[in-house]
Amino acid sequence: MPSIIPEPIAALPWKVIFALCGICLFGTAVLYSAAGGSMQPWAQPHLVQFLVFLSLALGIRMISVDLIQRLAFAAFGACLLLLIFVEVLGQVGGGSQRWLSLGPLTLQPSELMKLAIIMALARYYDMLPAGVVAEWRSLWPPLCVMGLPALLVLIQPDLDTALILCVGGAVVMFLAGTPTRVFAWAAAAAALVAPLAYFFVLKEYQQTRLLSFLAPESDPLGAGYHVIQSKIAIGSGGLFGKGFLNGTQGRLSYLPEHHTDLVFATLFEEWGLVGGLALLAVYMWLFIWGYKTAVAAASRFGKLMAAGLTTTIFFYVAMNMLTATAITPVMGVPLPLVSHGGSAMMTIMIAFGLIMAVEREGARNRARPRTGFLLP
Repeated sequence: MPSIIPEPIAALPWKVIFALCGICLFGTAVLYSAAGGSMQPWAQPHLVQFLVFLSLALGIRMISVDLIQRLAFAAFGACLLLLIFVEVLGQVGGGSQRWLSLGPLTLQPSELMKLAIIMALARYYDMLPAGVVAEWRSLWPPLCVMGLPALLVLIQPDLDTALILCVGGAVVMFLAGTPTRVFAWAAAAAALVAPLAYFFVLKEYQQTRLLSFLAPESDPLGAGYHVIQSKIAIGSGGLFGKGFLNGTQGRLSYLPEHHTDLVFATLFEEWGLVGGLALLAVYMWLFIWGYKTAVAAASRFGKLMAAGLTTTIFFYVAMNMLTATAITPVMGVPLPLVSHGGSAMMTIMIAFGLIMAVEREGARNRARPRTGFLLP
């Protein structure tokens, strides 16, 4: 029987849309509570930005994967140019030069570069014959694609974003068939260089951050303050939390960055273990959907791009939660669709739009009627 719902609307990935909306609404409630029961200054902009970027993601879904593939290198070049502009014309905030002011908008190009690297490497390996992937001559282009943006981001300085850039690129390299010995040698080289990087590359505040992670109680009112307050907020939440609007660590400003980097501690204080696990379950469903989309993709480019983007989103979630629970040093990685921040949300929603485009292409190919003889 014909449906009363128009086919283009019925064909939308409603389960994904509902999951994204659910996370955003939960994030809006957390930000509303963090502001003391007010939609300003975080909850209302968060909700409005999500609606705008959801429309953008659905628009990207309608673009053919072939066109996205053809534009991959151009997108990388444009993001690289924006990173160079940041070094020349960038806006300074929080001791770092990471943003470009575009009239009423403020853009962080390093966020878009996370997507551009994955797209460019997926395009590169799609062009590369399978038998050449394991050869040494195939390694230097991906290393340049990852290394140059990471270097520009380190200059800002932004070690956390540089790490995510490299992780996303490394995932695409691994899935494309790069030998595991390459990653083993890279890990060994990183272990050897790490002590030198600590003394000669890291800024003083980055060194302090690492030391405070190992012994936060040694400086409870200084470098260890973030870690200690985050653990207090999470521990006080217990199983079911203190209840909506009843959190104290964030609302009374004991917990720094309670609306961005440490928002997971804010929501855990009010919603407890049950709320945290419920949010994590929705994230996990989205990750499974993303990887299933990659497996079912109709092209090698689509497979690599969808898997790389899904892993990048996973890295956002993992690093934010590990930071809030003091398992890793404090990193400035937002929790997708929960933390306040326009550039990060735009990046996440563009990533979901690209994955949905891959899913749409795969579904169309599977639905296409077969012609000719079926050979046994």
